[in-house]
Amino acid sequence: MDQRPVRDRAGRGVRALARRLLGRVEGDAPTPRRSNPDAVVDCAVYVNGRREPGQRHYADAYARARHVRDAFVWLGLHDPGPAVLAAVGRTFGLDELTVEQALADGHRPTVQRHGPVTLLVLRTAGYVEHEELTDTSEVIDTGDVMVLIGDRFAITVRHGAAGALRSVRADIERRPTLLAAGPWAVAYAVCARMVDSYLEVAGHVERDLERVEEAVFARDRRADIQHIYQLKREVVEFKRAVLPLQAPMRTLLDPDGPPRTLHRWFVDVDGRLSRAVDRVAAYDDLLTSIVQSRLAQLAVEQNNDMRKIAAWAAIAATQTGIAGIYGMNFDHMPELAWRYGYGGAVTLMAIAALILYRLFRRSGWL
Repeated sequence: MDQRPVRDRAGRGVRALARRLLGRVEGDAPTPRRSNPDAVVDCAVYVNGRREPGQRHYADAYARARHVRDAFVWLGLHDPGPAVLAAVGRTFGLDELTVEQALADGHRPTVQRHGPVTLLVLRTAGYVEHEELTDTSEVIDTGDVMVLIGDRFAITVRHGAAGALRSVRADIERRPTLLAAGPWAVAYAVCARMVDSYLEVAGHVERDLERVEEAVFARDRRADIQHIYQLKREVVEFKRAVLPLQAPMRTLLDPDGPPRTLHRWFVDVDGRLSRAVDRVAAYDDLLTSIVQSRLAQLAVEQNNDMRKIAAWAAIAATQTGIAGIYGMNFDHMPELAWRYGYGGAVTLMAIAALILYRLFRRSGWL
């Protein structure tokens, strides 16, 4: 019997086993694991409100979320570039307009629907600590954050230093029941954090207003009008961040908006937003009144200065008049040849000045 086929099969098996063993020993180069770009702050998959362990590339995380029931991915971006957002848009199926809007900053608060994706834009605000208010002090730092809500994903895109969302993610991860509502729970958490930051900044601004008000109405009136104008500009910027959010928040309360399980949570955010709006509007009105009061004080001070100048000018005019008349050197003038004429003229000038000074002093001009 020919043994060559048996030996050939055995040889092929030995060679295959040797290749496997050599591959384990030498270590074939594994496929490199994809890493998220630097603009990605965090990316995680949530199933039934609980975060799955491990760090995934956003494309792998989205693929995982699409194949698991009650799962979604939350991708957080900070100041992403065009290349990163274009890649994210291709992965999550975002249209070109949505990507362009997410790339630019400085948007007003709004809610827009682009097919199955909802775009929510909010303004961020942070208080800048300062020892004293000057005409160049930065009191409030603003930026914006965009939340893209899809069926299986929530993407947050933040521009600027204010409004970091790490604490938002940490807080809502401790509430799995709320997070189980899906991507709209992320939108609620971001809205709640932004409104809380508005109230926090409003508290700091109120203390600045108290110091300005004390300075304006103090006896020595130390307040500089330029400092008040600077605070007014910062409050106006803060007002532009807070007040326009009212209309989008009302939109989120529509039946076609978030799930009904989150309706009462958005109602609570809307109530806190109303308090923030009232406080900011009141601060703006108060600053307007303070500016008007300070301008009135400056007008009064200038009027007092003008009266003092006019009074001293009148006193000096009498001296000039007497000296001018007796300096004409006419031949026929009263008391021109008098021995005490010079002393008499000087005495007359002093008496006239004293009388005018007492009259102006009594009338409040001096």
